[in-house]
Amino acid sequence: MRLTTVERERITDSMLKIQSVRANLDEIDDAKIPNAGEIGACLATADRSLRQALGYARPADEPETKKPE
Repeated sequence: MRLTTVERERITDSMLKIQSVRANLDEIDDAKIPNAGEIGACLATADRSLRQALGYARPADEPETKKPE
């Protein structure tokens, strides 16, 4: 089922917010943030899932096709 334009805009906005949070957290020492690794992994998963919903990334279990040389 295809996303509407409004749905795509909402997902894109959320994806950009997640990327912003990831960039901001990268500037802070992980030792100062409880569970920093888990938070980072969660944000990375959310970013990838939103990219998949928008068609920008393949599902993690789908192999990439190798380009002929």
